[in-house]
Amino acid sequence: MAWLETGSATFTARHGSADAEDARRVLAQLERARTALERLFDRGVGPVAVVLHGSPWQLALAQPAVPVLRALSAPAARRYLVGVPARDELHLLAPRLLARRASGAPGSLELLMLAPVALFARLLLAANNPRLPPPHHVRRVATALRWAWLVEGAAQFLSGATAHLRPAVARRLREPPAPLFPPARRDAVLLGGTVFDLLARERGAQACVDLAVGLHPEGPAAALVEAFDGRPLEQSAQAWRSHLERFAGPSRRASA
Repeated sequence: MAWLETGSATFTARHGSADAEDARRVLAQLERARTALERLFDRGVGPVAVVLHGSPWQLALAQPAVPVLRALSAPAARRYLVGVPARDELHLLAPRLLARRASGAPGSLELLMLAPVALFARLLLAANNPRLPPPHHVRRVATALRWAWLVEGAAQFLSGATAHLRPAVARRLREPPAPLFPPARRDAVLLGGTVFDLLARERGAQACVDLAVGLHPEGPAAALVEAFDGRPLEQSAQAWRSHLERFAGPSRRASA
């Protein structure tokens, strides 16, 4: 496939001819997101290339981590794993393919269309915490897997995607086993954002940013105790499970 290039102030998109108009829309979306998100962090990022892949196999060839991450995730989450950040790049499916992946449940299309912003948020997290990928060194990848709920959840919270997860969360709550707190790797994509949603309600958006960029040296449990102002982990787990039920609400009858 011959690649075309479209530019904006701080992003460049590489894409096929069928995706030229969508590329312009994605770049405009990302420029707005950069303006809003970089003010929350101490460090921003430089120019970023956005690669819009025209097929799932093309994305998988360029970024083999994508099918691996899908296999490690709960079934309800797999349709939403549509790209990964690389060093100064975002690789994801073109918007026309994202639209085809939508389930028809409320919020599914909106969630997929926010994928570029969520991936850009991942770049910001890495810029402000050198223990997280990209770049995808072995140690950084291992850290990201251990903290997957934080990485995925922070990206969803920062991109505004969390609210659109309600039907997918409802589907997950109908499936055994019951989710853990913090969410396990397989639940990170679906449930990570709900941890940040609860934290934002209780302690505000700045507490969410502080949690996202500060990987506690004693691990996720200690990070959550600190984030929730010293509350014991089990009490926060109970609050989170109640929040999950409220969050899913009527969507528990829907399918994602």
